[in-house]
Amino acid sequence: MTDTKKLASDCFKRGNEAMAKENWDYAIQMLSQSVRFEPGNLLFRQTLRGCQKRKYGGNKSGAKMSNMKLMGPRGRIKKCRMQKDWEGVDKAAEDGLAVNPWDAQLNADLGEACRSLTFLNIALFAYELAVEADPSSKGYWRALAELNEEKGEFRQATGCWEKICQIDPMDGDARKRSQQAATRETIKKSDLEGADNTRDVARAARIAKKIGLDQGDGQADGPGQSEEADLQRAIRKEPDNVDNYVKLGEFLRRKKKLEDARAMFEKAVELSGGNIDIQELVEDIELDMMKANLDTAKEVARENSDDADAKKAVGAIAREKLLRETEVLRNRVERYPTDLRLKFRLGECFMQDGKHAQAIPLLQQSSQDTRLEVKALANLGYCFRKEKKYSLARRQYEKAVQKINMHDDADLFKSVRYWLGRLCEASGDQEASEQHYSEVLAVDYEYRDTLQRLEDLQEGGG
Repeated sequence: MTDTKKLASDCFKRGNEAMAKENWDYAIQMLSQSVRFEPGNLLFRQTLRGCQKRKYGGNKSGAKMSNMKLMGPRGRIKKCRMQKDWEGVDKAAEDGLAVNPWDAQLNADLGEACRSLTFLNIALFAYELAVEADPSSKGYWRALAELNEEKGEFRQATGCWEKICQIDPMDGDARKRSQQAATRETIKKSDLEGADNTRDVARAARIAKKIGLDQGDGQADGPGQSEEADLQRAIRKEPDNVDNYVKLGEFLRRKKKLEDARAMFEKAVELSGGNIDIQELVEDIELDMMKANLDTAKEVARENSDDADAKKAVGAIAREKLLRETEVLRNRVERYPTDLRLKFRLGECFMQDGKHAQAIPLLQQSSQDTRLEVKALANLGYCFRKEKKYSLARRQYEKAVQKINMHDDADLFKSVRYWLGRLCEASGDQEASEQHYSEVLAVDYEYRDTLQRLEDLQEGGG
């Protein structure tokens, strides 16, 4: 664990311990430090805000004479915003929220800063608090709508645009964007229903409108008729029982109701005082949602092949997903240092991000697991090749090729053999190169430029 992450984790732990003893000032001090050390951690921010609200007994106004005390933070926010110093805005907004965690403008300022710093989950959390505190602000709703669209949460975005239309019925842009978001949400739902074309999408939308697709399947007449309804009754009976929220969250996740599942897990985290195992469930749901959003964005881009913004959105969502998955896996590798599967997955994330040197030690360790060995060796060959360590790359590929079953994994077999041929060709080992190229052609005669390379070698023009 890096020094900064360890400090953040230690502060968070002390903060939770202080919260359990209702020592609010020390808890806030420790939780604030955890946020300073790791500003991109959503759980730290949520826990801090909850602690601040509990300190003030839920009075919705914060400290006494809060307006006067907030003059300093507001002034710093204004200055930092003019200089595009978003980290400064973030810190000043947090200082202000320590005085009044319900302040709508401070939450919006934090949302703006975190959006600029690409902490999108935290920005969403901050803007949600802003509209909760001031539901009449078109600006806050608009920012929240755009953030939801950026994350591919089109149903939530539609709701935000509709709120703006209620506030200002003459806002034509909000009405138009509400319709656009609803259309994208229909496409997203159609994926779950197996729609194959635009006609199926339209049909899915009509059915959804007719029967109420979002009603869920939790409505039942009595106990035992619906697992969801039974769990909801259990929660009403024991609202402080963490297990019931976890069970309902797992049920909703199986039903692909990811937003609702996340809400259950987040409530369980809150009730448990920040239980790390439950927080991992929240992280898993977030990654599931990002994958669903990415799939939807790709579908929209395919449907609108000339839309440059749609293609740009795919890249942005994919990048956000990769960064978030890397962050989650980093933390888990530190938490579970003997789990080789986690190391393998983190290594793949580093490969995808072009960080081959960081991937290599993780892949070397994960290759000790026989279930991961072949792919780990092939990935090591790729990473060493990208690092221009060609003799090491060849060695890894040669180890891998001995263990690959051509029938079980033809694509990996062709890739490894092809690159072995390329490496042998580059080193002047023509005989070995011809052998590898021939093995590839025996499986796929049109694989890349293999045939041309083999012919060039045999004609002496390699």
